[in-house]
Amino acid sequence: MNDGDRGKTGPISPASPDQELGRDTDFVRSAVAGRRDILKGFLVTGGLIAAADASAQTAPEGGTPPAAPPTPPPTATGAASGAHAEFAPPAAETHELTVERANSDVMVDVIKSLGIEYVAANPGSSFRGLHESLINYGGNKAPELLTCLHEETSVAMAAGYARVTGKPMAVMLHATVGLQHGSMSIYHAFADQVPVLMFMGASLDAATRRPYIEWMHSVQDGAALVRDFTKWDDQPISIQHFAESTVRAVKLATTAPMGPTLISVDADLQEVPFRAAGFSIPPLSPSAPSIGDVAAVRQIAKALTEASAPVILAHRYARTPAAMARLIELAELLQIPVVDSGDRFNFPTDHPLNHSRRMRALIARADVVLALEPVDLWGALNKLQDQNHRRASRVAKSDVQVFTIGVHDNATKANYQNFQRYVGVTLAVDGDAEATLPSLIEEARRLATPASRAAAAERGASLKETFTAQRERDREEARYGWDASPVSTARLSSEIWQAIKGEDWVLASHTYFLSGWPQRLWDINRPHQYVGGIGAGGLGSNIGTATGAALAHRGSGRIVVNIQGDGDLLYAPGALWTAVHHRIPLLTVVHNNRAYHQEVMHIQRIANRRQRGIDRAHIGTVIDDPAIDFAKLAQAMGMWSAGPIDSPGALPAALRRAVAVVKQGMPALVEVVSQPR
Repeated sequence: MNDGDRGKTGPISPASPDQELGRDTDFVRSAVAGRRDILKGFLVTGGLIAAADASAQTAPEGGTPPAAPPTPPPTATGAASGAHAEFAPPAAETHELTVERANSDVMVDVIKSLGIEYVAANPGSSFRGLHESLINYGGNKAPELLTCLHEETSVAMAAGYARVTGKPMAVMLHATVGLQHGSMSIYHAFADQVPVLMFMGASLDAATRRPYIEWMHSVQDGAALVRDFTKWDDQPISIQHFAESTVRAVKLATTAPMGPTLISVDADLQEVPFRAAGFSIPPLSPSAPSIGDVAAVRQIAKALTEASAPVILAHRYARTPAAMARLIELAELLQIPVVDSGDRFNFPTDHPLNHSRRMRALIARADVVLALEPVDLWGALNKLQDQNHRRASRVAKSDVQVFTIGVHDNATKANYQNFQRYVGVTLAVDGDAEATLPSLIEEARRLATPASRAAAAERGASLKETFTAQRERDREEARYGWDASPVSTARLSSEIWQAIKGEDWVLASHTYFLSGWPQRLWDINRPHQYVGGIGAGGLGSNIGTATGAALAHRGSGRIVVNIQGDGDLLYAPGALWTAVHHRIPLLTVVHNNRAYHQEVMHIQRIANRRQRGIDRAHIGTVIDDPAIDFAKLAQAMGMWSAGPIDSPGALPAALRRAVAVVKQGMPALVEVVSQPR
């Protein structure tokens, strides 16, 4: 296939019977015919031909069903006669078809009542009843079923969707095996505090399980597999129980601190007829976000107003599009520099009070630090030297006042250590930071004096000069290796910016492995423009998360961009097929450094520490020999693609073509052979 044909998809003409059978068609036809005659004899002998024909034949439009051939009478002994009588199957069993409404139909009603728009799933028999009800009874609309090729992608898509919308989509997981496949993305969602509603199929009654496979996939307490990193779970035993637990699961998932919740859904409960007596679907009653104590907020406002060198750390702060405007208002009111960690998109990159790249210098001289929904406060106030003996040293002054606002402590569990090292602070305010900020702004404005306003204005002028100088240094540094091959990450980021800056766009991937170049070079200043975050920092979820974010923006006309690591993509490349199949417009640019480069650096560090040289650090860490052609991989999934591109001069044209594909409503991929960071 030439470049012009890449990504073109269409119906494939089925081969003719002769083509499928090959050369010796006459011989094969005769053999098949003979086999059919034998089988027909078996069916007739067993008295099954009538049932088989009746189930297979349908009435022509406007006509009557064809009559079934007569069944031969049984022998005197009731047994089949003839040479093959000992092979005759037993008499056909008759099964009553379900003509009543099934419980799984009502489960769909419950899901619809919660406003769930999508259900992602890799198909599995443990939720077959619910699956069938979604597509037939529910009409495959609100919610729409999304076909995924791996449960890790199913959950990651839900997490990406939730980052954009703030609300959950649903996921169906096939029993124990599906839950284990999805567990990594579940942990990402838990660490990132995003809502996901999960249904795990289960076979609870040992007396009704199908032999072998249902036993292999069954468990007494399935949720125990992920209970340490989910917010809540339940295992309903009745349809009323299911309704109440599912509504509760959504309520808890969407109450800050948000997180994934899990409902185990018994297969028998799904498939039995519905009994309406006493049943009702309770309404969802969302919880209003908590607001910090008024006296505590007043204390923080006083400290910030009187400070000479205050700093705001914004971590997992932004929960809705209103968050950015509130933080801008507070920062501008007091002219305080803001350090945005990138866990959420909290503050515009082109605002003169954005000093995210100067965190260490700002913390070192700060007299007041305000941390909003902190993720790693200890890491901001201290530094760790990673040598033979790890040594920590304090960056912040010993007398610095540190205040926190957030609900982060409420998400702490014992086993998984995502809560980071403990920090004693001046005052910790328990309340949603975004919801608390208006009262903090009001108090700060009330406490402001002419002297404090003058000091703030002087501080702001100095911060603006520093910001302008930093942006110019970033542009200058980006020019180093501008024409190099492989392509530098600065050039890669710059060319993507040139291709999309005239559009309404969204960056749906984190930039940790790109040295933060998009934040350093792009003007990212609208709440929807950066999805942010790396969850728990593991690999395999970024492509699914970006696809889920693009799904949330589908139909908006926005160009959603995913700058995708090669190693991460190899964990779950099937997400590319899901994007094509469901017409999810997403521009994926593969940052292909042909390695797990962070691990390369770790091996180099250890080898250098032990004075053994770094020339063998590539062993076990690079993805080469052979090099993977991601453009062909995308093409195999039916996606338009370009690359591998190792010359930066070829990037603009490829990106323009890819943007045009995405604007037409389809995904596209551009593979760039790039430098490590």
